[in-house]
Amino acid sequence: MPDTSHASHAAVVSKLRAAGCVFAEDEADLLLAAATTAAELESLVQRRVAGLPLEHLLGWAGFHGLRITVAPGVFVPRHRTEFLVDVAVSLSPPSPVVLDLCCGSGALGTAFASLVSPGELHAADVEPAAVACARVNVPGEVHLGDLYDALPDSLRGRVDVLLANVPYVPSDAVSTMPPEARLHEPLTALDGGADGLDLARRVAAGAPDWLAPGGVLLIESSERQAPVLTEVFAGAGLRARVHRSEDLGATVVTGYSIA
Repeated sequence: MPDTSHASHAAVVSKLRAAGCVFAEDEADLLLAAATTAAELESLVQRRVAGLPLEHLLGWAGFHGLRITVAPGVFVPRHRTEFLVDVAVSLSPPSPVVLDLCCGSGALGTAFASLVSPGELHAADVEPAAVACARVNVPGEVHLGDLYDALPDSLRGRVDVLLANVPYVPSDAVSTMPPEARLHEPLTALDGGADGLDLARRVAAGAPDWLAPGGVLLIESSERQAPVLTEVFAGAGLRARVHRSEDLGATVVTGYSIA
């Protein structure tokens, strides 16, 4: 048990609440469990109060019932994105070839593999720090590079399930995001360009070359962006559909390969 005689649970909660932490009680429990000494606890609390993401302090993020390793400078998976995994599982064939593109920590591919045993699992990201985390988390091959350029050519035309949690925040809205995101997560994982769909367009355009016949691409977007993204999918030759979870506030657009 950590020596917390000088920093009671109530005191930690009070500091976190004063700093604007909405879930101060839950965060206090996690920080107390992570600390091995009173000094370490004080350091964790001070860094959290200063705005560092809780997940970066703990070294992990909870996602779909799993602990996903994350590190400073790596995008923290959002709970709403669990819906993308659920949709993917519901549409997956047995033993699929799976690709987690723009994988960040690899949370999507890792969660998917905990629910459906893939025949192959690949993940890719352009950020070296993200790839390092993904290689800890993902029970498959993790590649470094820009979108499809990162992938082995042997994967072309064979992907059954393509998961892509691309950045979709419009550039002029990034400054309105919470400081813990915009200051501590890579801009490449947040900024989706003028309308938020720049990366989604690139992923959709390239998908038909990598999807197996009947394979499916899944991309998270905002509800407002979904109609435009549906048109993007159709323009790439994919049969599109919008899925929505009101409970999680999540929107996912899927596109089937017609070939």
